[in-house]
Amino acid sequence: MIEVIGTDAGAPASLPLAQQQLLRQATLVAAPQRLHAALIGWEGWGQARLIASDQPEALLEQLRDQPDAVVLASGDPLWFGIGRLLIQGLGVERLRFQPAPCSLQLAFARLARPWQNASWLSLHGREPDALAARLQQRPEALAVLTDPSRGGVAEVRQILRASGLEQAYGLWLCERLGHPQERVQRLAPAAPLPDGVDPLHLVVLLAEAPPPPDPLALPLLGLPDGLYLQHPDRPGLMTKREVRIQLLADLDLPAEGVLWDIGAGVGSVGLEALRLRPALQLWALEQRGGSASLIAANAERLGVRPAGVIEGRAPEALEQLPDPDRVLIGGGGRNRAAVLQAVLRRLRPAGVVVIPMATLEALAELRPLLEEAGLAVSVSQHQAWRGAPLADGTRLAPLNPVLVLRGVRAVAG
Repeated sequence: MIEVIGTDAGAPASLPLAQQQLLRQATLVAAPQRLHAALIGWEGWGQARLIASDQPEALLEQLRDQPDAVVLASGDPLWFGIGRLLIQGLGVERLRFQPAPCSLQLAFARLARPWQNASWLSLHGREPDALAARLQQRPEALAVLTDPSRGGVAEVRQILRASGLEQAYGLWLCERLGHPQERVQRLAPAAPLPDGVDPLHLVVLLAEAPPPPDPLALPLLGLPDGLYLQHPDRPGLMTKREVRIQLLADLDLPAEGVLWDIGAGVGSVGLEALRLRPALQLWALEQRGGSASLIAANAERLGVRPAGVIEGRAPEALEQLPDPDRVLIGGGGRNRAAVLQAVLRRLRPAGVVVIPMATLEALAELRPLLEEAGLAVSVSQHQAWRGAPLADGTRLAPLNPVLVLRGVRAVAG
């Protein structure tokens, strides 16, 4: 049998005694080049032939007819490790795996953080689009297996910044986990990277409430996504910055009047509308429990005051609101036609209704209702990309496309 032993960065001294004994008895030991100096200097090292495992194809040739061999691998050899290649090249009959804690286990252990709900992503040999897309889902905890040849932690940080989420995540750099000289540190968004970052590192992103901003220092339009507090169970459920800008333009906000934000989510569109038109009366409606307090907290962060924030389901909850001049329908689901019909019964002359949609089916269902009600109808589709680092350049990572249906009621008389 070939023993495939998982290690941390402190091997061989950190290995259990039984695995150390296997090393002593082996006639051939294959290990990553980075472990060779520690193996040769180890007091238990015997007469085994030591070879590098960094080139799997050459390694397989040397292992095929070799008894009493030990292969040292990082963490769990069957999790993004050499185990898959060994099975393909040698067959499972000759292999016995003895995993160590993987790098993710060690990282979350150092952070004293439960990780059963954590997400993970590998950037080894992969384009950064996957990380940009995963960040749009706003995971509570995300471990990123870095590729130092493409930038490592620096690449992760650039993608986080390009996603507008630097303030929404704590970034932890974990180096040489398991080694006596391991280093685990939190990097502040504006702090420079530490000197001498070890190639053997990973990054853990932990969601955290962004610090309260100074409302007077915020841009007038297009606030960063990471500025808003989120629903903990659905952290990515909000309108992205590029779409918010378009919706605010399509609403053609008047200086005064009533704005309904139906399916308000975290309140991002309606609250930014108040920053543009402080005299508007914003009525935000969201059926999700706890949304009223969340939207109120985001309103305080932005320095605005809605006329009302209601937890309820449309169209029933709309009856208690004053007639609107502007309506944004961001929710409704299967009930969206009934919601739009209720809105059209109440929309004032010269009123505008704007509906962002993700599917063509929704457009086919709702457009006829606007036309039958006599509104001037327009349709647009919007696709945005955000720059993400790629080798020595920049790659554009796409956001989900959005259809926008807009209806304008004629002026009375």
